[in-house]
Amino acid sequence: MVPFQTVERSGFLGMVKTLDQRYVVPSRKYFSQVEVARLHDEVRNEVLKELCDIKHYATTTDLWSSRTMDPYISLTIHFINDDWKLCGKCLQTSYFPDDHTGELIAQGLREALESWELDEELQVCITTDNGANVVKAVGLNDWTGLQCFGHRLHLAIEASLKEPRIDRAVGVCKKIVSAFSYTNKRRKALAKAQAELHLPHHRLITETPTRWGSRQQMIERVLEQEKAITQVLKEDKKNRHLVPTWQDIDVLESVNKALSPLMEFTDALSGEDYVSVSYLKPVLHVLNNKVLAPGDDDTEELTKHMKRAILQYLNEKYADPATDDVLDMASLVDPRFKISYIADNRKDYIKTKAVAEIQALLEKHLSAASSTHSPPHTSTAAAEAGQAKKVKRRLGSFFKKASIPGPAALADRDAIEVELQSYLQALDVDGEADPLEWWKLHQANFPRVASLARKYLCIPATSAPSERAFSTGGNIVTCHRAALKPENVDRLVFLAKNLP
Repeated sequence: MVPFQTVERSGFLGMVKTLDQRYVVPSRKYFSQVEVARLHDEVRNEVLKELCDIKHYATTTDLWSSRTMDPYISLTIHFINDDWKLCGKCLQTSYFPDDHTGELIAQGLREALESWELDEELQVCITTDNGANVVKAVGLNDWTGLQCFGHRLHLAIEASLKEPRIDRAVGVCKKIVSAFSYTNKRRKALAKAQAELHLPHHRLITETPTRWGSRQQMIERVLEQEKAITQVLKEDKKNRHLVPTWQDIDVLESVNKALSPLMEFTDALSGEDYVSVSYLKPVLHVLNNKVLAPGDDDTEELTKHMKRAILQYLNEKYADPATDDVLDMASLVDPRFKISYIADNRKDYIKTKAVAEIQALLEKHLSAASSTHSPPHTSTAAAEAGQAKKVKRRLGSFFKKASIPGPAALADRDAIEVELQSYLQALDVDGEADPLEWWKLHQANFPRVASLARKYLCIPATSAPSERAFSTGGNIVTCHRAALKPENVDRLVFLAKNLP
C-alpha cells in the first residue's frame, strides 16, 4: 500500500490529469479520514453478515510491535461455511498499549469477540504461540488452546542444537556468509569459482534468528558451495582463517541431515486455505517412526542425539490430555486418517467422546429449533384472540403432536453410533484428497458425523494467519508511514486482508 500523501504528489496528479483533465483528485485527508473509514465499515458489515450464521469457529492470536514500537494484538477467525469451504478473516490488529500480562490479554481477547458479536461457546479452539502470557490468557478464559506447531518445532530444534560443536560450526557459517555479503569483490570471486567448479550460481543465505528454517537453509547452502567458498577464501589472506575445517563440515553435514526433512512439514502445516489440524497426529507419527527414527545410515552420533532431543521435546509437549483430545478428534473426522493415527488405548475413548459430542450438538440444534417454533406468550395470544375471530377447534387437534423439523430420532445415541461406525468402515480416501470436498459429497450419508467434522476441521495447526496479518502491518507501517495512527493501521490491515 502506498501512503495517503501519494494523491497530492505532482507525478500522481499529472498522471490523473493525462487520463482525465476534468477529474479532481480528493485530498489526502479525504482518503484517510472519510473514504478508508467508510470502506472499513462496509467490509466490516459484510464480514459480520458472514459470521452471523456460523455454527463453530476457531481463532488465532499473536502480539506484535510495529516499526515505531507500538504494540498490537491480532485476532483471526476460521470456520467452514455451508458450502464446505474453509474461510478465514482477520478481525482486528488492535493497539494494545497495556502491559502484556495474561489477565489483560485475556480481557482483550474477550472484548474482541464481544465486539464482533461472537459467542465464546461456539469457539472450538484458539491457536497461539508458546508465550507464557498468551497461554495463561487462554487458561484464564477457560478456552481450549492449541500451541502453534511451528513454534514448538522451532523450540525443539533450538534445544537439540545446544551443543558446543554445533555452536562453533554455525558461528563459522555466519562469518562466512557475512564475509561474502558486504563486498562485491568477493561475490564476483565466488561467482567465478562457481563457474569453474560447475556449481549452481546461488548466493549465500543469511540466518534469521527467529526462524530455524533460515539457519537450515544457510547451512545447506554453505555445504553446497563449500568448494567454491574454500577456493575464494584461500586466496584472501585476511579471511583465510574462515575456511571451514573438516570437523566443521562433519558437524554441518550432521545438522543438515537431521533437520532438512523437517522443512517441508513446517511449510505444509502453515497454510490457512486448507485443513491442517488433522495432519498433526499423522505428522507426529511419521516423525517418530520414519523421519526422526534412528536409521542404519545415521553413522554420526550427533545426528542421533539431535533426533532424540527433537522427538523428546515434541512428545512431551503433545502429551497434554486436552491437546491430545483435540488432535484425535480432528484426525477422526478427517476421512483420510480416521482412527489410523489414534493410539490403540484411546480409540474406544475417542469414539465414545465423538458420540457424546454429536449427541450434544444435535440436542442443541433441536432445542434451538423447538424454541423457534414455540407458541407465542400467553398475553400475546390473548390479545390476538381478542382481535381475531375465534376458530372452533376439532376434536383431533387435542391429540396432535407438536411437530419439530427433522427426524425425531436425530439425537438417538444408537443411531449416532451406527452412523459413526458406518463412516469408519467407508472406503479409504486418498491422502492427497481434500477432506472438505469429501464431506461436501458425503454429508448426506453421514449428516451427524458431518456436524462434528465442521466443528473440528476449521482449527489452524499454526498461528501463521496472525503472523501474516503482522507481515501485512509491516508493509503498511513503513519508514515513510511511521506516523500512522493505530486506528488507521487497524483499518488498513483489516482492508488488506479482507477485501476481495
